[in-house]
Amino acid sequence: MNKRERIKVLLERLPLLYPDARCLLEYGGDPEILLIATILSARTTDSAVNGVTPRLWNEVYDIRGLARADISLIEDIVHPLGFFRSKARSIRKAAEWLLKNDGLPDTIDGLIQIPGVGRKTANVIIGVGFNKPAIIVDTHVGRLSGRLDLTRSKQPDKIESNLKKLLPEDNWTSFSHQLGFHGRQVCTSRNPSCGTCDFKSFCPKRIS
Repeated sequence: MNKRERIKVLLERLPLLYPDARCLLEYGGDPEILLIATILSARTTDSAVNGVTPRLWNEVYDIRGLARADISLIEDIVHPLGFFRSKARSIRKAAEWLLKNDGLPDTIDGLIQIPGVGRKTANVIIGVGFNKPAIIVDTHVGRLSGRLDLTRSKQPDKIESNLKKLLPEDNWTSFSHQLGFHGRQVCTSRNPSCGTCDFKSFCPKRIS
């Protein structure tokens, strides 16, 4: 089975397996709040971020308040997430940038100008915050793209580019969420459940 054939099967089965696949960060429909949550989600779980952001917004109220907040307060709030000093600096600098530049851009090129924002974060904002087509290469999408031999690259930007060539644009965001859910629930980093995987028949990396 070649890549196009594997993609066809994935596009057919993933929506059935994960009809509720979505971004798990809580942001109240506000793309700027989503931006802050996504920056905080680096090297931690979405549930951990959701555990600290209510206190963050209770303390600083909004983006303007975050930009002006004492860094020690922000560090204390995000401390449970790890790398709290760098994350505190990043989200305050991002808030300062938003105030200075009159809000959030809706393009990848514009978003990556914001401190602390790389392509993965930018694609989350595009795909989830602005509901535009975007390939979101998180750790799960990157891992499964390799295991299913959809790409030979391990670099997120090249994985994104390769998947864009294989997938219809309308499926970019939904495919990212669905493949991510499969990575969390079945094709985990360690001890993947290959025996119960719906894609074991054509997965070149299956373990059992």
